[in-house]
Formats: sequence, structure tokens, C-alpha cells
Amino acid sequence: MEHHVVIEKLCSCAKKEGLSQIATYESKSDALGAAETQLAFMNGNFCGKHTFQLVGVDDNFVIGMVGGGCGCK
Repeated sequence: MEHHVVIEKLCSCAKKEGLSQIATYESKSDALGAAETQLAFMNGNFCGKHTFQLVGVDDNFVIGMVGGGCGCK
């Protein structure tokens, strides 16, 4: 069974970093590890105008923006 890490909305910071909106993994634990690493990177290295959170949806993981719209430049 495949497990996905999905970035809900690719803000301009994500696009600038060349991040893929969906990544696929064979195991749920690999997907969770990748999602947690991605979340830490996004919260630590992006513009700081918003933060991101990780939500489990079925056997997948979604990284979404906390709060309103994107303020990235």
C-alpha cells in the first residue's frame, strides 16, 4: 500500500525550493518520517509569515498552512 505526503498548497517559498506537492512512500512510517522532516524544514526555513502543521488523513499525511493566505514573496 502506498502512503503519501501532500503539501496542501504550494506557497511561493515551497515553489522556490522546488518542493513536490505529493511524495509517495511504501511504508507509513517512512511517510511519517519524511512528513515530519519536511514540516520542520518548512517551519524553520521559509519566510515566517505563516507556519505549517501536519495532519494525518487515513494512511496519508497532509502539510497545511496555519492561518490565512500566503504572504510569501
